[in-house]
Amino acid sequence: MFKNDMDKRMKQGMEKVYNAIKLGGGHTILSTGITGDDARIAKAVADVGIKMLEPNHPAVALARGHNGVVTMHAAEQIRHEITVAQMAEVTKGVRSVVPKDVYITVGIPGGFTEIVPKILTDDDFIMMALSGADGLHTHKSSLKDLEELIQKAHKYGLLVDAYIGKESDLHTFGLPAETPEEVYKVAKQMESVGTDMIGMMSGMSYEGVAADQIHPEMQERLTAMVEAVKVPTLAEGGINLHNFEAFKKTKVNILVIGTSFDNMVEKAAQDAVKAFLK
Repeated sequence: MFKNDMDKRMKQGMEKVYNAIKLGGGHTILSTGITGDDARIAKAVADVGIKMLEPNHPAVALARGHNGVVTMHAAEQIRHEITVAQMAEVTKGVRSVVPKDVYITVGIPGGFTEIVPKILTDDDFIMMALSGADGLHTHKSSLKDLEELIQKAHKYGLLVDAYIGKESDLHTFGLPAETPEEVYKVAKQMESVGTDMIGMMSGMSYEGVAADQIHPEMQERLTAMVEAVKVPTLAEGGINLHNFEAFKKTKVNILVIGTSFDNMVEKAAQDAVKAFLK
């Protein structure tokens, strides 16, 4: 009844992504954390050129001090307590203050590998589409689960980005692939089930990843992913001002930055207050 309408909606969303990548000369930044879930800060970064934003449920849990969490690691443990309705509210606020050409992908409970059952209904997908989201930011660890989510998201005009991780990661943030060869294979499988953008978890920043260069193993994993697929690619975790250029050299299209921005915003607020307290 409205498949063509939703196909057109997804096409428009994908055009935003490719335009952002083109504008950055083959690379762009997906801004998340406080820059993705606080409308004022989202507008601020969009005003200076950010074309991709990502509100997500763990970041919202952290921003609201849900259950007293003060670190992203702790927020990941209770992210499932944030509701889809809350994420829709956050997304609607962000969408209303940023330009129309800004792509918004949203992490919602049920879209990650959750530690409690979170069943997503048709109404949830409709709610997110109506909130102004262009897509869903997901971290499923099963190809079957990912395919099911993609089919439902596409039905309502939402694109899907999904990730590859490792069994040994601190949190389960994607389909497992230990070697570059496995990464290549899994990335191909993800593309075959309709994943619109494929990412690599490169080590969460709260684990202390802050080197000037990318570890050779991660370099090989990112290269395998980029070579495997035709869809846009992402890298997320531990990306900062010191290793930013090194990540760009991998030819990954989209660099997801959250904690680095969070830390900068926190320090700026502290410095401003200190100036007044003097």
